[in-house]
Amino acid sequence: MNLYKESLKLHYKLRGKIEIRSKVKLVDRLSLSLAYTPGVAEPSRTIYSKPEEVFELTSKNNCVAVVSDGSAVLGLGNIGAEASLPVMEGKAILFKELAGIDAFPICIKSQQVEEIVRVVELISPVFGGINLEDISAPRCFLIERELKKRLKIPVFHDDQHGTAVVTLAALITSLKLTSRNVEDTKVLINGAGSAGIAIAYFLHRFGFRDIIVCDSFGIIYKGREKGMNFAKEEVAEITNPGRIRGGLKEGLKGRDVFIGVSIPKILTGEMVKMMNPDPIVLAMANPEPEIHPEEAKKAGAKIVGTGRSDYPNQINNVLGFPGIFLGALRARSKAITEEMKIAASLALSNVLGEDELNEDCILPNPLDKRVVKSVAKAVEEAALRNQ
Repeated sequence: MNLYKESLKLHYKLRGKIEIRSKVKLVDRLSLSLAYTPGVAEPSRTIYSKPEEVFELTSKNNCVAVVSDGSAVLGLGNIGAEASLPVMEGKAILFKELAGIDAFPICIKSQQVEEIVRVVELISPVFGGINLEDISAPRCFLIERELKKRLKIPVFHDDQHGTAVVTLAALITSLKLTSRNVEDTKVLINGAGSAGIAIAYFLHRFGFRDIIVCDSFGIIYKGREKGMNFAKEEVAEITNPGRIRGGLKEGLKGRDVFIGVSIPKILTGEMVKMMNPDPIVLAMANPEPEIHPEEAKKAGAKIVGTGRSDYPNQINNVLGFPGIFLGALRARSKAITEEMKIAASLALSNVLGEDELNEDCILPNPLDKRVVKSVAKAVEEAALRNQ
């Protein structure tokens, strides 16, 4: 089966993968009067006098905007707002099918930071949360930071934080299987876009202390001038404590973990052999990983994960964001905090029992019903503890 052709046929057939359905049956004048005028005036008056009642009287309590400018879509690059719509509809389906959340795609025909921020700010009264999606770095950092300042609902850039949450969960189980501890584990992250930067911060927050980040210019270090931007300069402050310089090959010497959020086939078997014994390789570039699992295993990797469903150990954001948003919405949290994200990672890492966990099964299947339930519960509890 050619998945691309079959997917195109499906989209032509459906003419859109989502729709709006009414909870109210309009069967007579009374039902019309209750759902719309004149009866609807009363909930409006109630919200006007008690703004927080909007969560009780409207769909805001369970509605998320999936916002993109189409600048960094999957492996397609900068394809713009219209072409990104099928992807954002797909994301909305995942929210609904996995977590019961009503999500709506908002594809903005602008790639200016302030314009995007302003649009989202203006439409935010409708939504209980904002999921930013497929926005290129470093603009994504600025957009998220500014929206977090302006809005009193959760704002979550999934390419950053969803990836980081699931990656940490995969690392927690992998460290358990390889008898390593967090403090002594040496990590290299290849890729300094939205995901790579976020993973570095998140792992550091969790307790990893020896982290190196590489980009296309080599190892990032404090004071490097070539190929830097504000996000790389900031992450240089908390990474590369040994001030190591050079490229990927130099950075991998004596490392325990390789995390790839970069480009296909950049990691070789010879490089894996330079790492510490029984290394962990999480090669998450899509659609082709940084190294294929067979090659990594042959070179000595103990555990290998990718972003693909046709290999063992798929590391996919869908394991994170549905439960994270569900927990945040239930708690009516105004933000998704670091504590909530760590709670999500820990919950995800504990879904599989000891009898299920092995080198080829470090994370549960995204369709495992335990995933959203466990993550949402942990996130909600973390949110309520800090309110």
